Amino acid sequence: QVQLVESGGGLVQPGGSLRLSCAASGFTFSNYVMSWHRQAPGNERELVAAITSVGGSTNYASSVKGRFTISRDNAKNLVLLQMNTLRPEDTAVYYCTASRRGVYIYWGQGTQVTVSS
Repeated sequence: QVQLVESGGGLVQPGGSLRLSCAASGFTFSNYVMSWHRQAPGNERELVAAITSVGGSTNYASSVKGRFTISRDNAKNLVLLQMNTLRPEDTAVYYCTASRRGVYIYWGQGTQVTVSS
């Protein structure tokens, strides 16, 4: 059974930091590009960050570049998103995803991130 389980979301003040984790199981993790997407109320779901299967390349949305860092540990089937200097506009549900050849195949249930004073 494939599972992507996100954790680490919560409430944080503007300027603060959070680290999201995604634990994967049920598929060959190291064969997949892993990504984080987010969706705020009333907005389209958007790609936040992605990392290639062996972690050699990363890609970020322009809105988070320089503030967020994606990483992965293929030995532990884990992908992380370190989020620094958070802004109210970062408030959203964050989803962990697994893709191959540009097709998003597996999605987690999401974790809420709220940035507010």
